[in-house]
Amino acid sequence: MVFVNSKILLVDDEKDIVDLMEDVLRQDGFQNIQKAYTGMDALEMCREFQPDVIVLDIMLPDIDGIEVCKKIRESSICSILFLSSRNDDIDKILGLSSGGDDYITKPFSPREIVFRIKAQIRRQQYQTTAQTDDKNLVIVDALSLDKDGSRIYKNGKEISLTGREFLLLAYFMENANKIISKDRLYEQVWGESGGICDNTIMVHIRHLREKIEETPSNPKLLITVKGLGYKLKKRID
Repeated sequence: MVFVNSKILLVDDEKDIVDLMEDVLRQDGFQNIQKAYTGMDALEMCREFQPDVIVLDIMLPDIDGIEVCKKIRESSICSILFLSSRNDDIDKILGLSSGGDDYITKPFSPREIVFRIKAQIRRQQYQTTAQTDDKNLVIVDALSLDKDGSRIYKNGKEISLTGREFLLLAYFMENANKIISKDRLYEQVWGESGGICDNTIMVHIRHLREKIEETPSNPKLLITVKGLGYKLKKRID
């Protein structure tokens, strides 16, 4: 199992605790670590950084960790480990029922944090391996295509698509990182050899971007290759 490339977000208003966790993780080889000290910062960082694992303190100065977790769960299935200075069963139940994956009580052993994070990453990797072995499932970064169920998900949440949008996005996913010309899209998605107005496909591309891009006006996933067509970019690690 490879852990060091996994993205970790540490969230706690006590800087000493965050720095301690970061030091221990780096000693263990983790390199991709970000830190936040408030709930609002954590939400913004989660959108930008897209972590694999978040270590999240429940008691934060602006928004408590439970609410932060609920908001993150609206768009992400990353692993969330709660930190709390309280050992109440109610807090544990609230944390786990809000979408948390694990719960650690302060004071804690720094090595325990490392082992808990590795356990979550290991689970994710096993799930990904099982999914990519399924010929009826296509995964392109945060997007997953269930061909049997005719559904597409982003970060585990189903995207609402029209029939044509589904066919279009599914075709892009099955041909990720390939430049697809408009003529090819007409043939494969519309079943036409030509004659469709360019505006038709541009409108569909715009609608797809509104559903899969963080900033539709500045697409990072479904990009235009000037003079050639379009491409759905797949990150190559």
